[in-house]
Amino acid sequence: MRPLTEPYTATPPGGLGSGEAASRLAAEGPNALPDSVPRPVLRIVLDILREPMFTMLVAAGAIYLLLGDPAEAAFLLVAVFAVMGLALAQERKTQRALEALRDLSAPRALVIRDGAQLRIASREVVRGDLLVLREGDRIAADGILVSGQIACDESLLTGESVACEKLPGGGDPAAAVLASTLVTRGNGVAQVHATGVATHVGRIGVSLASTGEQPSPLQVASRRVVRALAAGGLSLAMVLFAVAWLWDGRAVLESLLLGIAFAMAVMPEEVPLVLTVFLAMGAWRLSRRQVLTRRLHAIEALGGITVLGVDKTGTLTLNRMEVRELRNASGASFSDVADAALPWQFHEVAEVVQLATPQDPFDPMEKAIHAFVDRRLQGVVRAQPGRVPAQRYELGPQLFAMTHAFALDDGSHMLAAKGAPEAIADLCHMAAPDVARVRAHVEEMAARGLRVLAVARGRWRGTAWPDSQRDLDYEFVGLVGLLDPPRPEVPAAIEACRTAGIRVIMMTGDHPATARAIALEIGLPAGAAVLTGAEIAALDDAVLRDRLKTAGICARLVPEQKFRIVRLLQSLGESVGMTGDGVNDGPALGAAEVGIAMGERGTDVAREAADIVLLDDSFASIVEAIRQGRHIEDKLRSALRFIFAVHMPIVALALVPLLFHWPVILLPPQIVLFELLIDPLCAILFDAQPPAAGLMRRRPDAAGPVFSRAVVVGGLLQGLGVAAIVVASSGAMAYFGWSGAEVRTAVFLELVAGVFMLALHPSIAGGQRVQRNPLASRFAIAMALVLAVLLSVPWLRSATGFTALSLQMAYAIGPSCAAILLWLQLFAWRSGVAGR
Repeated sequence: MRPLTEPYTATPPGGLGSGEAASRLAAEGPNALPDSVPRPVLRIVLDILREPMFTMLVAAGAIYLLLGDPAEAAFLLVAVFAVMGLALAQERKTQRALEALRDLSAPRALVIRDGAQLRIASREVVRGDLLVLREGDRIAADGILVSGQIACDESLLTGESVACEKLPGGGDPAAAVLASTLVTRGNGVAQVHATGVATHVGRIGVSLASTGEQPSPLQVASRRVVRALAAGGLSLAMVLFAVAWLWDGRAVLESLLLGIAFAMAVMPEEVPLVLTVFLAMGAWRLSRRQVLTRRLHAIEALGGITVLGVDKTGTLTLNRMEVRELRNASGASFSDVADAALPWQFHEVAEVVQLATPQDPFDPMEKAIHAFVDRRLQGVVRAQPGRVPAQRYELGPQLFAMTHAFALDDGSHMLAAKGAPEAIADLCHMAAPDVARVRAHVEEMAARGLRVLAVARGRWRGTAWPDSQRDLDYEFVGLVGLLDPPRPEVPAAIEACRTAGIRVIMMTGDHPATARAIALEIGLPAGAAVLTGAEIAALDDAVLRDRLKTAGICARLVPEQKFRIVRLLQSLGESVGMTGDGVNDGPALGAAEVGIAMGERGTDVAREAADIVLLDDSFASIVEAIRQGRHIEDKLRSALRFIFAVHMPIVALALVPLLFHWPVILLPPQIVLFELLIDPLCAILFDAQPPAAGLMRRRPDAAGPVFSRAVVVGGLLQGLGVAAIVVASSGAMAYFGWSGAEVRTAVFLELVAGVFMLALHPSIAGGQRVQRNPLASRFAIAMALVLAVLLSVPWLRSATGFTALSLQMAYAIGPSCAAILLWLQLFAWRSGVAGR
């Protein structure tokens, strides 16, 4: 950052011009620290070579050289490069998806350019820009506060937990705002003096905006499973080597090849690949549906949500507030009708509510108040004090009211307060009959879906301001009713949640009657219980936990109570999705299985605490995210069933000949060729699997966890059936005198056809009704072409140990494929998934 004493040219109030901003961006570079670069190709290759599978490939190639078989050794070497190519392609595909997500999740900044406020990516902020700062914002660059008053949390840089007050001042250090610090209170405008690596945070090498993704729980579990299977497979392979050499009397190198072949057959190295690709591509697809995934584990959790806690304003409603009704202290009512003049009896209500509202608000409700008063009282002479409050009392969890105090010429101060009707009644010390009358008016307005605020005014003649608004004297002025209509797509989304077994709880700071009116309009259950913030505060955990079992609305809620609600719902065994947009929503968003922040109106704090961000703030986007999450879980289950199933035949073909003194059927060249065919089948074909027909008509836990016993055992049993058929077929071929190359060729073709049928059979999807995979025909054609080339080119046949296809082989392969299909049908029928 430039020294604060250095002279600088002030930016015009209208901000930089777009042309000047573009020139500075090109000349000085983006406002970003050096990104985390993708892994270089050499690093990926070295990581691949350290994998056990590739170590075994190299060892097998060396053994073939020692045996004097350079063709098969060369094939294995080519296979190493082919698998490296596949790994590099998948790495780049995943990297592109994650880069796209990083671009979307990059912090945003509100700047003034060409005289208008503009929301841009923070990396596009340039020196001289005017940053508009509001409570909850993460500051995008170093600068000087030029207007307003804010407090900043600079603990990231200083370690001090106390917020730093910032006041305007050209060269005053107290006016300096620093990149990556947080605005905790107030509003203001700052002129940018340094960006990117020139900022204070850039110089000390700290980046709060790091998007590095930690492995998800599912990825950690999969790696644990793969390591355990690899260790077990290698141990058993060594035992088989000893058996083949010492018991079966085979040569040492041949026995070693058999052990390597078995270890390669056992190792499910596709599991980490599938999980990485599916989760990354799933997150990328969600981003195209206006849902940004900040943490990959959210993909796993989305499909399992059982309770969804949703903000009303902006999520269930349009967040387009309009003042629809005023009531004065006598109870007279004015409904906002186009072109109708505001009667003088309501001028005081309009004036006081505007004075109690920040001049440049962020809240849509407060914007609506300014729009209404400016339109209705335009041209009317009003005796208003100065617009800058001399004292403010902010709304807090103990009192839903705020007060602005304005200095008058006689040395006293005029008080303008607005807030919840019960809070304003408390401030005005109203008598019980008056409170009852106001409450009746509020109930009547709230029953029509209006959000009701009460307004009061007062006078303060003292010198030292009291600590609380309650120590001031107020007079009740009237009520203001605002309407925020529901989003049109919400009723259908609510019905989709109900059908999917997801309970929706509306959470709002509004009056219970207002919340109930909106709930009925959008289709929430009419009999759902209503809890208020006051009731929640008064109940102990045991009673509140019981009340939450039937609650459908939580009204007059403060953000801090969301955290308690999340924890109690989780103690009931629920998987909770929670929405939020404010600074105080962070703990609840972090505690929920899936924290959901609003992208349009949410604060930076909420977005950073959340797992996913709704770029359009729509409740329908949450439902779509759940649908996509369930679909991704289904694809993962299908792929894992397939992986466990497909390894059983190759394990059997490596193990059975050794145990029964048969000639070896599959050796490392055939196994690695088989792996080259099934790896893209796992990562691409299953990723393109269409969603199940009843995806959103089942309970969240109906399919069970991804790594469930049903998935693993089901896959193994399906694979055992295929293995038995293929092994029996190979035994019959050997019995009728087929040569080793003929048996190997026919068995390999049976194996490829069998696993392709397995990949497309409904049983691999747990019996879910799915549409035809759009890539199935392309994969079938591609695999047929690869096999045709492999069997028709002599040197390829020799390198892989195959022979030319004959009519005799075709006669043998047909019945085996029919038997495999029959087995899959029988398995589906016995396991109860056929025909679902």
